[in-house]
Amino acid sequence: MRRPAATDPAARRRHLDRGERGEWWAALSLRLKGYRILARRFRTKGGEIDIVARRGDTIAIVEVKARPTLEQAMEAVGPAAQARIESAADAWLRRRPDHARLSLRFDIVAVLPRRWPIHVVDAWRGR
Repeated sequence: MRRPAATDPAARRRHLDRGERGEWWAALSLRLKGYRILARRFRTKGGEIDIVARRGDTIAIVEVKARPTLEQAMEAVGPAAQARIESAADAWLRRRPDHARLSLRFDIVAVLPRRWPIHVVDAWRGR
């Protein structure tokens, strides 16, 4: 998928709006599955976490991808993106030492056209 040109503000706004809608649907689907949303759009210099959610003794670091297919969503979270997300997860945990005792995993929520979001649990193993 091609990213909008930085010089086209309208295309950039459409791209950001689509991402925000995708994250909203992803958060709703996680809440309905019993997760509590702890953070959304947590940003650091090294990366960003779309959603931090908790259910029981597990913290899920969730990357949300709005794509036409599940395969494209999974491919969009390559090794470089995973490293950035893991770096941001480390920063989030450093700020919340009380959560360090909990299990941590990395999930993907794929937001596909005209379908309920697909939650891929434990999509990759962190460092």
